[in-house]
Amino acid sequence: MQFIRLAAVLLTPLAMSCTTVQAQTPPAAAGAPAPVAVAALKTAQGGDAGQVTVFRGPLGLLLRVEGENWPSGWHGVHLHAVGRCDAPGFTSAGGHVNHAEARPHGLLNHGGGPDLGDLQNVWAAADGVANAEVYLAGSGLGMAGMDLLDGDGFSFVVHANPDDHVSQPIGGAGGRIACGVFEETTR
Repeated sequence: MQFIRLAAVLLTPLAMSCTTVQAQTPPAAAGAPAPVAVAALKTAQGGDAGQVTVFRGPLGLLLRVEGENWPSGWHGVHLHAVGRCDAPGFTSAGGHVNHAEARPHGLLNHGGGPDLGDLQNVWAAADGVANAEVYLAGSGLGMAGMDLLDGDGFSFVVHANPDDHVSQPIGGAGGRIACGVFEETTR
C-alpha cells in the first residue's frame, strides 16, 4: 500500500507537467556571416587553384580554403604582406604579414613566434581538392598597423610542402605553388 501511495506522490507532478507543456519556438537562426575578402588562387602556370574566403570574427579571422588542382598531401599556407602574385615564383607577395616586427616564424615556436602570416597546414586529397577552415587569432581587418586590406593589400600563398611550424623563415614549406590576392567584398 505504501508503494502505491509513493508512486502516486511521485507520478502526480509528472502527469500534471505533461498537461501543461507548451510548444516552444526555437530561437531564430543567426544569419550566415558575410565574407570580408576573397582571393582567387592561381598556379604558377595560371591555372585555377581554388579560392580563400575571409570572415571576420570577434577575436580574429576565419579563412575558408577551397583548393583545387593541388598536389596531394599537406601544404603550408601563409598570409603574405603584399597583394601581388606574379608568376612563376610569387615572390612579389613579399614576406609574411608583420615580419617587419621581426617575429620568428612558427605556430609552435616558443621563441617569440608566431608571426601573423603563420597558419595551419591544409591537406589536399588525391584528387587535388583541399577544403579547410583555418583561424588567425588576435588579428583583424582594420586593426591599428595591421590593415590587411591597406594600399598594397595582402595575399594567400600555398607552399609545396607542409610547414613544420618552427624552422626559419617558412617552416621548411618549400616553393610557392599557388597564390591569390585578397579583394575586399562589397557588403
